[in-house]
Amino acid sequence: MTKTLTTIGFDADDTLWQNEAFFRLTQARFAALLADYAAQDHLEDRLLAAERRNLGHYGFGVKGFVLSMIETAIEVTDGKVPASVISDLMAAGREMLRHPIELLPHARDAVEALAGDHRLLLITKGDLLDQERKLAQSGLGDLFDGVEIVSDKTARVYAAIFARHATQPAQAMMVGNSLKSDVLPVLDVGGWGVHVPHGLTWALEHAEAPQNHARFHLLPDLQGLPDLVEKLQGSHKI
Repeated sequence: MTKTLTTIGFDADDTLWQNEAFFRLTQARFAALLADYAAQDHLEDRLLAAERRNLGHYGFGVKGFVLSMIETAIEVTDGKVPASVISDLMAAGREMLRHPIELLPHARDAVEALAGDHRLLLITKGDLLDQERKLAQSGLGDLFDGVEIVSDKTARVYAAIFARHATQPAQAMMVGNSLKSDVLPVLDVGGWGVHVPHGLTWALEHAEAPQNHARFHLLPDLQGLPDLVEKLQGSHKI
């Protein structure tokens, strides 16, 4: 009998461990440094515009975030931003890159429960060195059969990943906190998408949940994931 699910992909940031909270803290520090030049809401709008504009150049992650903050600081001060502010922003970025990993509730239990019976993949965006560091510090690395650090998450990217791991999309599941990156593209290629919302979500990751999609599931946290996988396996429907 054909197995319903052979491969389960996990997003990393804000699915397995905390991430966006540290960006928010640094953004608050950014606003404080530039309080004499622009109001916080204006700064947030300008920074978000810079991040959107720079994604194609710098990609996702801390380094692109820091460069976008510096660019925004130059813009809102008409080029008069003090060197000390630039130095502080660079220091804030280095602190983010050194921050210890904080696993989210039930992350380890869920991954351990599914390892062995399924091919587990870590599929994440961001800076290569930073994501490798976080995975190593998480203690979860040995539980994954493959790690894919990609520049973006699209239907084409997921199809290529599944093909590399000898998986039909219909037998694959992706679990993550971003509807835009972790769920919708996988549904588009015929896989299962499991949305596990995080309390903080970057504005550029917002998307509408699919309505009445047979392969879409919503879980409040990772605790219920093993039971969901077992239920789907029991249905033997592809």
